[in-house]
Amino acid sequence: MQAENSLLAHDLLTIWFGKPSDSDYGQFREIWFQQNDDLDALITADTATGTLALVLLLDQVPRNIYRDSPNAFATDAKARATAMAALDQGFDKDPLPVQRLFLYLPFMHSEELDDQDLSVSLCKGLGPVFSGTLSYAENHRDIIRRFGRFPHRNQVLGRDSTADEQAFLETEGRGF
Repeated sequence: MQAENSLLAHDLLTIWFGKPSDSDYGQFREIWFQQNDDLDALITADTATGTLALVLLLDQVPRNIYRDSPNAFATDAKARATAMAALDQGFDKDPLPVQRLFLYLPFMHSEELDDQDLSVSLCKGLGPVFSGTLSYAENHRDIIRRFGRFPHRNQVLGRDSTADEQAFLETEGRGF
C-alpha cells in the first residue's frame, strides 16, 4: 500500500512540477497559471481511473485520517458529486466490481434518502460475491428512512440525539 501511495503521489508531482531532467524543474512553471492544452490532456487522459481515485480521496481518506472528527465527513458532498458525474459518464461500466463498490460508497454514506435508494440499486448490480455489501446498503438506507440521518454521527457532529435515536444506538450500535 505504501508503494502504491508513493507512486500515485509521484505521478501527480511529476505532472505538476516536472521531472528532474526537465529544463524548468525546480522553477516557477508558467503552465500552472495559463491555459495549457497539453497539461489539461495529460491530467484528464485517464478520466475513469482518475475519477475513481478522486472518489477514494474524497470519501475514504477523510474517514481514515479524521476518524471521530467532523472532518471525516467534510468532503462527502464533493465525493457524491464526483461519483454521480462518474455514473453519468458511464465510468462504472468497466471497473472490477470491487472498484465499483468504492465508486458507489459516497451514496451509502449520504444522509439523503434518494442517495440511499441509489446505493441499494447500484449495490444490487455488484453480483452475488458482494451480497454482504447489498445488506449493508439496505441497512444504511433503512436507518436514513427511519431517522433522516445516521444517529452514530450525532456526537461527532455536535448534534443532539432524539430519544428514539439514543435507544437505537444503545440497542443496535451503528445499525450495520
